[in-house]
Amino acid sequence: MTTLNYNHLRYFWAVAHDGQLTRTAQRLNVTQSALSVQIRKLEERLGHSLFERRGRQLHLTEAGQIVLDHADAIFATGQELLDTLRQSGAARQALRVGSLATLSRNFQMEFLRPVLGRTDIDLILRSGSAGELLRALQALNLDVVLLNQAPANDALTPLVTHRLAERSVSLVGTPDRLRDAANLADRLRTHPIILPMADTSVRIGFDALADHLGVRPQIVAEVEDMAMMRLLAREDIGLAVLPPIVVKDEISGGVLTEGDQLPGIFETFYAVTMARRFPNPLVRALLQPPSSPGFV
Repeated sequence: MTTLNYNHLRYFWAVAHDGQLTRTAQRLNVTQSALSVQIRKLEERLGHSLFERRGRQLHLTEAGQIVLDHADAIFATGQELLDTLRQSGAARQALRVGSLATLSRNFQMEFLRPVLGRTDIDLILRSGSAGELLRALQALNLDVVLLNQAPANDALTPLVTHRLAERSVSLVGTPDRLRDAANLADRLRTHPIILPMADTSVRIGFDALADHLGVRPQIVAEVEDMAMMRLLAREDIGLAVLPPIVVKDEISGGVLTEGDQLPGIFETFYAVTMARRFPNPLVRALLQPPSSPGFV
């Protein structure tokens, strides 16, 4: 039976990430010729060339990219095994959480509150796009990812999507803007509106509601980041279409006011994990449904 030499694979993995034999050889304290021999033996075993040279740089072939994807998973799993088995005698545990860069910071704090301040946990927080975070999750570089849209899934991608919370969405603005009594349609006609981008569920719901009411609102800003929507509402350029949780501090302080709740429009929050043999036990604790209103 043909077996894989994991020393050869590790040398390939190091070179693939560095992109240069010289740099990898210096880092691993081996000669370039020895490194080349290890990679050539791996190529012979696999029956495919893994690199092609362009100038001084090494670039992966199609087969090389496939091997690198598997190597990433193999060595990440090995590190996961060490981390898991060390937990029995370790004083601290790592929790690696990725959050969509535009996600409500207040919601993130609610999710993390059970572990905040614990001296036995190293909390590692990362933000980015949904694609970046999900790739890091699949490479086992993250334990859980927080999103506001459920990711696509298939049989080859063992993602597990947990629906955490559903929050109502309202018109939010300064007290002066919301002081006068008016119905929802009139508010949408007479005030500029700050909206999320067109591809979000909240925006899709708002557009349908405006059409139902026969209103064509004046859109003063279309914003991807909830934090920026909060700042624009504070600057009083218009009424923001937001879950009140995003601006709960401003509402408590009287800087902003929650106006009309928008019927049928909700922001849904998800936690995404991988189906793993050794899941991080801290994640399981965070995914327990809390008693806070609005969680499902």
